[in-house]
Amino acid sequence: MSLDAPTPPVPEIPTEGAPAERRAEIARLLEEGAWAEGFERWAASTHVTAAEWTVVRELQLLGQFAFFWDEFADRVGYHAPGLPEDWRERAIHPDVTSWETVSSINAGLTELGQSVSETLKAEYITWESSYEPPSDLPEF
Repeated sequence: MSLDAPTPPVPEIPTEGAPAERRAEIARLLEEGAWAEGFERWAASTHVTAAEWTVVRELQLLGQFAFFWDEFADRVGYHAPGLPEDWRERAIHPDVTSWETVSSINAGLTELGQSVSETLKAEYITWESSYEPPSDLPEF
């Protein structure tokens, strides 16, 4: 399955968390094409439907993505937005009427975050992690 949708705007990188230098660099790399490439890869194979994508856009969930440099794991981490567990009580959107829809949207957004994260690390990031584990760790 795939989703025929234009690439949405790049989400803003939150100001808290990772060092400012890495945040700014990740934001620049997303703007330079990592977001678009990751989105296109994701859209080519996602199970998110056009109707579900409309919900994502109308609820402005994409602006809630966060990408950050995880020094210890030498990777780009991310926090994907999602629909809350109390979606039914809150009546968050008229087209969100089943757990299947909620699950599909939440899984799809997680997969989008993973796609963008992997694209950043594989094709855009040139720095290496400077983390060195302590040398006195016991061996198992």
